[in-house]
Amino acid sequence: MIRLFDPLDCAETNRAIIPLPTITYVPDNKSVESEEGETILQTSLRLGIPHTHVCGGNARCSTCRVIILDGLENCSQRNNREQVLAHRLRFSPQIRLACQTSINGDVTLRRLVLDAEDVELTSQLTPDKTPISAGEEQKIAILFADIRKFTAFSESLPPYDVIHVLNRYFDQMGKVINLNGGYIDNYMGDGLMALFGVDHPQESTLSAVRAGLGMLEAVEQLRAYLENIYGMSFQIGIGIHYGEIVLGSIGAKDARRMTAIGDAVNLASRVEQANKEYGTQLLVSEHAYDEVRQHARVGREFADTALKGKSGKYKLYEIVGLKT
Repeated sequence: MIRLFDPLDCAETNRAIIPLPTITYVPDNKSVESEEGETILQTSLRLGIPHTHVCGGNARCSTCRVIILDGLENCSQRNNREQVLAHRLRFSPQIRLACQTSINGDVTLRRLVLDAEDVELTSQLTPDKTPISAGEEQKIAILFADIRKFTAFSESLPPYDVIHVLNRYFDQMGKVINLNGGYIDNYMGDGLMALFGVDHPQESTLSAVRAGLGMLEAVEQLRAYLENIYGMSFQIGIGIHYGEIVLGSIGAKDARRMTAIGDAVNLASRVEQANKEYGTQLLVSEHAYDEVRQHARVGREFADTALKGKSGKYKLYEIVGLKT
């Protein structure tokens, strides 16, 4: 039987003998083949090579970055997402995001995770093997509150009394915040940061505004107690912003806790500080106001506000109550 020549058979044979591009990891001195269309990160994960990727390989962080030691010409060009982060962090051409870079020839690289301590640190398991989040992007409402002129208030009191007053204050604030679906994420001296919408994102900003108004009422109730005992009291300033944060575990590996990180957190803090300039008690950012404009009663609007540590101008709103 005569078998006719089939060019497809030849093509398949030729394809099979073309070697796949190789990634060599330093200092591991381990070389692996990268399949067609794979990113460097996908190759690492497929073959069980520890490779940090906090944002899940979406070019929203730089933790998967690698240094190309040899073969940069065999790497794909930076796409738009990688270029944005590379420009922001001033990466040299040799620094590439593994989650966005594929190769068409052999390369040698060094990744962020280098040793057993790094591997343990980037593990998403606690010592008792409970899963934890390495980082998750969410849009939430962030509330900052700070006691006005607390240094002057506390200087006239014994240290024990200062701790007692703060504990009573934080206890009252915590009750109001919890009642409105938020939780206190962090304490900073006489200030606090609370998050709303982490578990239930619906109406997170409205919940934060309700909490803020409730906190002001609670401080007024506390005022009588403080004036009766110490002959003086204090006020607080509250700032609320709605924006995107990264919620993840942070700290020493045996004592990690969940917290929010991102520019939205910094902005919320700056909004709170603006109360000092305007003599207000509850300010919200424009993004926060957009979320509650149908419910909130506005006292004053402040356009073209410069916020310390932030570029550009911002519009802030003083919230004095909720519409009935």
